[in-house]
Amino acid sequence: MPMPSNIYYWWNFGSLLSLCLIIQILRGLFLTIFYENNMTNSFERICHIERNINSGWLIRSLHANGASIFFLFIFLHIGRGLYFKSFYLTKVWIRGIIILFLLFATAFIGYVLPWGQISFWGATVITNLLRSIPYIGKTLTIWVWGNFSISKPTLIRFFRLHFILPFVLLVIILSHLIFLHKTGSNNPLGVNSNLDKISFQPFFNIKDLIGVLTTLILFLTICLIFPFLLIDPDNFTAANPLVTPPHIQPEWYFLFAYAILRSIPNKLGGVISLIISILIFILLPAFKNSKIKIINNKFIKKFIYFFWINNLIYLSLLGSLPIENPYVITSKFSRTIYFIIFPILIL
Repeated sequence: MPMPSNIYYWWNFGSLLSLCLIIQILRGLFLTIFYENNMTNSFERICHIERNINSGWLIRSLHANGASIFFLFIFLHIGRGLYFKSFYLTKVWIRGIIILFLLFATAFIGYVLPWGQISFWGATVITNLLRSIPYIGKTLTIWVWGNFSISKPTLIRFFRLHFILPFVLLVIILSHLIFLHKTGSNNPLGVNSNLDKISFQPFFNIKDLIGVLTTLILFLTICLIFPFLLIDPDNFTAANPLVTPPHIQPEWYFLFAYAILRSIPNKLGGVISLIISILIFILLPAFKNSKIKIINNKFIKKFIYFFWINNLIYLSLLGSLPIENPYVITSKFSRTIYFIIFPILIL
């Protein structure tokens, strides 16, 4: 397929994400052979995989840390799309955001399965957000749990969903790639032109190969030298409904949304803000034909873009800190910046 000649390594993340998904599915299939999804044995089976299965510790480390690599790449992929206005490719962009939503759901459900302290209490906190929905919230929460609290039916449902959703993701990713191949990739100039294109092989294959090798070095460094760097220490303790951890926080890729959620005192308002913080990305193609330009100076727009990115990182940092001042006040300020500056990025 002919590709714009001026695209560079920031365009590698699409192929790397496809590679990550395939590897995650293969490792997940291996883990399902030994996993047992019930309240009494789930945590012990994880310990059994880590300690007694040949190379089980490596497979589990690759799967757990692979999710973090997956999210790192998808955030970079979306960040590049925002910077170079990739949302002008409407069908491709919308499917990409749907993939992001499904990936969030898959990662959250998967984090519950080890049935450690953070797994249990994280699931309790997040699923209880459904109670904020007027009229049907309580009924919906009990329906999701399959009981009057998180228990065996919840774990069974989550395991089955975690097994099925990656294959749904695979189908949507294929449609994402099909529409991308119909329209072609954009380029740093933001111009779709057939006048300056070169063949994918061998020029971009080499770039993809370099990206794959760099990813493997990063990935294996984390899995072999720092395998527990991204895992909460409290999750090495079996789930206990009678003991609440001193500080409950989700994985790092949920922290920005978690900070937005808890920065609003009203529970329903927090849930709405949480949904909007991600949903706004799917609305971007609606502005591609807008004639309104808030700022025309490119240097200022670049400065605002990187300021917004740094604010997003700071918001994630705040999500990992205790709910106390001054973190609560700064979370509200950072949340406001997140929503106010976002329209400037696209107009």
